[in-house]
Amino acid sequence: MSVRCVILDIGGVLEITPETGWVRRWEERLTLPLGTVHERMHEVWQAGSVGDIGEHDVREQVAERLGIDGPQVEAFMADLWEEYLGTPNNELIDYVRGLRGKCGLGILSNSFVGARERETALYHFDELVDEIVYSHEIGIEKPDPRAFEAACAALGASPESCLFIDDVAVNVAAAQAAGMQAHLFEDNARTIARIAAHLDAGSSLPGRAPLA
Repeated sequence: MSVRCVILDIGGVLEITPETGWVRRWEERLTLPLGTVHERMHEVWQAGSVGDIGEHDVREQVAERLGIDGPQVEAFMADLWEEYLGTPNNELIDYVRGLRGKCGLGILSNSFVGARERETALYHFDELVDEIVYSHEIGIEKPDPRAFEAACAALGASPESCLFIDDVAVNVAAAQAAGMQAHLFEDNARTIARIAAHLDAGSSLPGRAPLA
């Protein structure tokens, strides 16, 4: 019998990431029309999300495409990371920490080059879960079914034994299509209850020994 696992998204789930308005502020500072930053940077953002570009190259592209210099590039990237990293969802993180040793724990995140280093330093997700699967490291983003396959494979678990939690409905639907249990994150209370139900269902299966 496959061990029950819980796999979580980061942004909007383990991290609280409201929009900070940083892009619009930069457009105003550079006297650019609304939407210009994302229009010019779209290819770079996409490349960074699947690991096709490194951090140094990202900075070079920011400078070239937005016409800004070194100090401005660093300030621009600092604003990007401030919104990206958000603040920790401490209630959920504490609950997940209490599951260590009771089930398999993983993270599956659509990410950006440099995310692992920063999230490890700030939030120690490497100590919270057994495996972290970042899109910029595997070259695949959710909702591609291969992303979910990679997360299950990293934990050595069957899809049906895994509960995936995400705040984006299309990713939840894709996880279900991949054979996983899935839950749309809306608040901590319902998410914690769903995790508990998933693990309780696993512990009550016939012939299943409780995990130490």
